[in-house]
Amino acid sequence: MRIQKIRRREFKTDYKKRISLLKSEKPRVVFRKTNRYIISQYVVSQEAKDKAIFGITSKELLKYGWPEDYQGSLKSITACYLTGYLMGKKILEKKLETPIIDFGMIRTEHKTKVHSFLKGLVDSGLKIKHDEKTFPEEERIVGKKLKKDFSTKFNEIKLKINKK
Repeated sequence: MRIQKIRRREFKTDYKKRISLLKSEKPRVVFRKTNRYIISQYVVSQEAKDKAIFGITSKELLKYGWPEDYQGSLKSITACYLTGYLMGKKILEKKLETPIIDFGMIRTEHKTKVHSFLKGLVDSGLKIKHDEKTFPEEERIVGKKLKKDFSTKFNEIKLKINKK
């Protein structure tokens, strides 16, 4: 009980939201932001015990051709979209059940990294309930707003993800 109070006070766990996610008895995709990367995991819960089936970080985009000079942008809206797209493709490849999204304590404002990740999951082919109005503009997702125009590299990375 003491740990729960500490985690609630430190804004690490929202137990009301967690209970509602556990009651659904569906697997979930957990989305987390760090100072450098985006982390997502496919998690299955049994009797309130979480088991991560597999996970992906935005660092894996380097394998698909993400430029070294953009390594500081591995938490950008573009990187969030591609990480979500990669996660969705892996879920479909492994023929796993369609998950629900768990954003945890992250604020879910419209047109942000969170919704860019969700758009990546939807564009990969997963049937997830969503609202189109919340997604960022296409030019922000493609990377035209980064230091240099990233749109050609974006399309190359997306094609490489589709091939695997």
